[in-house]
Amino acid sequence: MFERLRAERPVFYDEATGQWVITRHADVGALLRDRRLGRGYLHVAGHEEFGREPEPEFLKPFWDLVRAGMLDVEPPTHTRLRRLVSKAFTVRMVEGLRPMIRGLAEELAGALAAKGGGNLLAEVAEPLPVNVIAEMLGVPVEDRDLLRPWSADICGMYELNPPMEAQRTAVRAATEFSAYLRELARARRRDPRDDLISALAQVVDDGDRLSEDELVGTCVLLLNAGHEATVNATGNGWWALLRNPGELARLRADRTLVRTAVEELMRYDTPAPMFERWVLEDITVGGVDIPRGAEVALQFASANRDPEVFTDPDRLDLSRDPNPHITFGLGIHYCLGAPLARIELSESYGALLRLAPELRAVSEPEWKPGFVLRGLEALHVEC
Repeated sequence: MFERLRAERPVFYDEATGQWVITRHADVGALLRDRRLGRGYLHVAGHEEFGREPEPEFLKPFWDLVRAGMLDVEPPTHTRLRRLVSKAFTVRMVEGLRPMIRGLAEELAGALAAKGGGNLLAEVAEPLPVNVIAEMLGVPVEDRDLLRPWSADICGMYELNPPMEAQRTAVRAATEFSAYLRELARARRRDPRDDLISALAQVVDDGDRLSEDELVGTCVLLLNAGHEATVNATGNGWWALLRNPGELARLRADRTLVRTAVEELMRYDTPAPMFERWVLEDITVGGVDIPRGAEVALQFASANRDPEVFTDPDRLDLSRDPNPHITFGLGIHYCLGAPLARIELSESYGALLRLAPELRAVSEPEWKPGFVLRGLEALHVEC
């Protein structure tokens, strides 16, 4: 379908979702960098002006939490938040986590191999990023089993037209998660430790610092964005490898390919295949006029298979280099956690290749029903 759309209707209005769908790599990339579009619009217009219904009052706890982080805000608020968070969430700090990530990945992969297999998603892909982010933030070990359900419930709101039950579940999770992190942040302000919450609580830039709401919103964003996508990338990637035994054999024979393999697997089956933007000023894309107030649906999964950019794009090539996929986005909203995700994925793949060298699928997995986040329900394997 994406192949047909790129060739025949690269920009079109979809009546079912009320969105302008964009499928070509060049157009998606340009719009991600275009400041005439935004993740939100409330900094320039109200709901009525954009032809939208006001948000129901019961969703206020969810939106207050989400908009306290940087994901759904625009400059100058976004610029200020990203600057402050970047002072604590540094590349050096993330790289320093590699030994811990490697140890955890080997522990999880070794446990899966020792019992001869199991659900790779539940036993490796899910616990790795949750425990990494929990360790990084400073969440006590006894509380870490709370994080995955909160994250999954909040992310349910990012799907197209989430049902009422999912909306209320997201509000409950946002309220509980916010209260938990607020208490933890206050404790870290009083008694700082060697963790990211303490660093975020202490960071000051030219007299400016994060408010408590902003600190909590940032921590939730780091968990949600850094967890859901990494879990999906791991599951999608292993399923792609298992469906392409020739490439898997190459990787098993030459583990130096892990670096380029991580990039190719994120391109090949994109874990977050669609991102939305609001049109803040009239624009023209591919000769099609799109008015202010419209919403565009940027198809990352389609852009990552565009033959104008990738040679033989439907072929998995673990040595593909260069590989200008846009899985982490582009522009000011480029994924802040990309370095962490790359380390987690490379260490996870590496551990499974070493400790479960005969890993194979037991059955074909089912896909989750979502479209904004793409992932497997489970991946049952034998080792």
